[in-house]
Amino acid sequence: MPRQTLLEVAAGSLASALAAQEGGADRVELCGSLAEGGITPSCGVIALVRDRVRIPIYVLIRPRGGDFLYEDAEFEIMQRDIETCVHLGCDGVVIGALNADGSVDPRCRELVSAAGTLGVTFHRAFDASASLPRALDEAIAIGCERVLTSGGCANALQGSKVIAGLVQQAAGRITIMAGAGIRSTNLAEVVRRSGVDEVHGSARAVHRSLMRYRNPALQDLSPDTERTSVAEVRAMKERLKALAHLPKGAGG
Repeated sequence: MPRQTLLEVAAGSLASALAAQEGGADRVELCGSLAEGGITPSCGVIALVRDRVRIPIYVLIRPRGGDFLYEDAEFEIMQRDIETCVHLGCDGVVIGALNADGSVDPRCRELVSAAGTLGVTFHRAFDASASLPRALDEAIAIGCERVLTSGGCANALQGSKVIAGLVQQAAGRITIMAGAGIRSTNLAEVVRRSGVDEVHGSARAVHRSLMRYRNPALQDLSPDTERTSVAEVRAMKERLKALAHLPKGAGG
C-alpha cells in the first residue's frame, strides 16, 4: 500500500494543538511565539498539551528569537528544557544551534544526549547554515532523526529543488521534512518537486477576539490572534491522501 506523506503541524497553543489533532495531523511541533519564528513554550503549556493531545508531540527547544549562535548559559537553558520534556513524557524535541561560521555547533550532540530516547528534529537553523550539504552530514553525525528545511530559501516551494537534492544526499540516513510557507494550496507541488516523506506547516488562520470593548488607542495590542485551523489541516491531509498513489518528483 502506498505510504502517505506525514503532516506535522506547528502549534503555538493548546487550542492549536487540539485543532491540529482534530484536523488529522500526524504530529505536533509545540512552540511559543510563532510570530518570531518560535521559541520554547512554557512548562504549563507543554504539560497540558501532553495531557490532552494523543498524537506525537515534539517540543521546540529555542531559548529566544534571533540567530542560532548561543552562549553557554543559553545551552544550559536548552538542556534544562529538554529534561522537562523527558519528564513530561513528550515524544521528541526540536533543536538547532550554529557556530559563528555557519557550521553546526557540536554542542548539539549534548542536546541529543539529553533527549535520551526521545526523537530529535534539527530545526531551520539548518537553513541558516553556511553549507546545507555539510550541515546535513553534521546533523546525521550528532544523531538527529530528521531535518526541517526550506532548502535555504524563503519558503519550501522556492527551495523544492534544493530539498530534492538533500533527499538524495540523505539516502535514508535521516528524514528530510519540508517546511516554511506550506499550505493546502501549494503542498502537493512541494511534495512532487522535492520527493519528501514529511511536510510541516502551521495551518494558521486569524482568530477573532470575543472582546466587545477595544481601546482604539492601543493599535499595537491587537486582541486578535492566529490559531491552527481545523479546516486547513483537513485540507492539507486531503491533498496528501490524493498524492499517496502518485510518483514523487513528478512535478518538474
